[in-house]
Amino acid sequence: MIRKILLVLIALNLTACAELQQVVNQLPQETTTLGNDQIANGLIQALNLGIDKQVTKLTQTDGFFKNELVKITLPEELQKVDKALRDIGLSSLADEGLKVLNRAAEDAVKEATPIFVDAVKGITFADAKNILLGNDDAATQYLTTKTQTSLYDKFQPVINNSFAKVGADKIWTNLITKYNNIPFTSNVNPDLTDYVTGEALNGVYKMIAVEEKEIRNNVASRTTDILKKVFALQD
Repeated sequence: MIRKILLVLIALNLTACAELQQVVNQLPQETTTLGNDQIANGLIQALNLGIDKQVTKLTQTDGFFKNELVKITLPEELQKVDKALRDIGLSSLADEGLKVLNRAAEDAVKEATPIFVDAVKGITFADAKNILLGNDDAATQYLTTKTQTSLYDKFQPVINNSFAKVGADKIWTNLITKYNNIPFTSNVNPDLTDYVTGEALNGVYKMIAVEEKEIRNNVASRTTDILKKVFALQD
């Protein structure tokens, strides 16, 4: 009886060892040759591609306005302004007000692209492998966490200048003045620079995430050797 039990235990042990070896054999062999620096470089390349391919689209006319992923809509406080103006026959002015918010973002991103490039260069991924094996937008989320505050401070004056450049400041001064003169309405004085700055940044990060997801899920999008090697680890 004891002999039979021993034979069963040995058989189970051999089976477990075989299964473990099978798991080991299935692990990506590149993990032994790619260090964190190389993985970090691959992730940085992916983010830079997002800036080059996707964020550049935002700088074109209608880059925000006709892109449903990032189009800047009115904040809640201004939705009542929009409705009130349309109710009194000023729909064309309301339409123009929405458009110039997006135009300001398109102009500002063009000026601020070097800010994003520098921010990506300064990233060190101490936890590179965790990011690599994370969600489809893990690198973008990491970039957002590390750069959003500093980028906001740099981006806000660019947005402010763009407001003046595209005439958004004058249009919205006119819009809000007309609204505030409508009887029985509460006056509004929103900080549009702050709002558009935040929305423009969100749009930039969203488009970088689009490219990161593409690289993670489409082998053909890995256009350099380091991208091929690094993202092969997460396939």
